Amino acid sequence: MGRTTPTYRRFLEGYEADWGEYRRALRRGRRDDFDRLFERAAAHAHAAAVQNPPDPLEATYLSMLLAHEAEIRRLRERLAAVEEGENGGDEGDADAGDRPGTDARGDEGDTPG
Repeated sequence: MGRTTPTYRRFLEGYEADWGEYRRALRRGRRDDFDRLFERAAAHAHAAAVQNPPDPLEATYLSMLLAHEAEIRRLRERLAAVEEGENGGDEGDADAGDRPGTDARGDEGDTPG
């Protein structure tokens, strides 16, 4: 028996392609932002596939929001470290968001650190 629904990754690629004209109408800098939204949604494709919701748009939006939440957390941690450093604290490190063990989105990874 074959699959009756496309994979989440295939859905996401098609959804992004459907919005191609919208993307082309954006200014160049906003196109990069648009592309990043879909990159972040694709980064959570495994979780979306496991959930397998009836409407894959729900998983797409949740994946984008989750990536934003991780970025906000990373920036807050970095800001707190900078502020701590400005107040003379020894614990703060201005580059805490770039510490080993996190990836570009600030997510904890398997990297030893």
